[in-house]
Amino acid sequence: MPNIKQQKKRVRQAARQRVENLHRRSAAKTLMRRLREATAEGDAVVVVERHREVVSWLDKAVAKGALHKNTAARRKAQAARLAAGEAAARK
Repeated sequence: MPNIKQQKKRVRQAARQRVENLHRRSAAKTLMRRLREATAEGDAVVVVERHREVVSWLDKAVAKGALHKNTAARRKAQAARLAAGEAAARK
């Protein structure tokens, strides 16, 4: 346990930030799952909406530092492939 006041504060901050980052990463995974489910159902309007949610959430997670920018880029590319594959299948 830290003895210095600033170290105690950093421990509190790190614990809070860890929980926030976990929430953001978990939510990103949930949104990807919802996108996959929407593509399986085949509703193009829902797929576009879910894709927009995923991309927006990933950008926010990067801005807050919860995800690395390359990780978010990879996940956005995966989401785009899902959405495009659904759109190609609908044509």
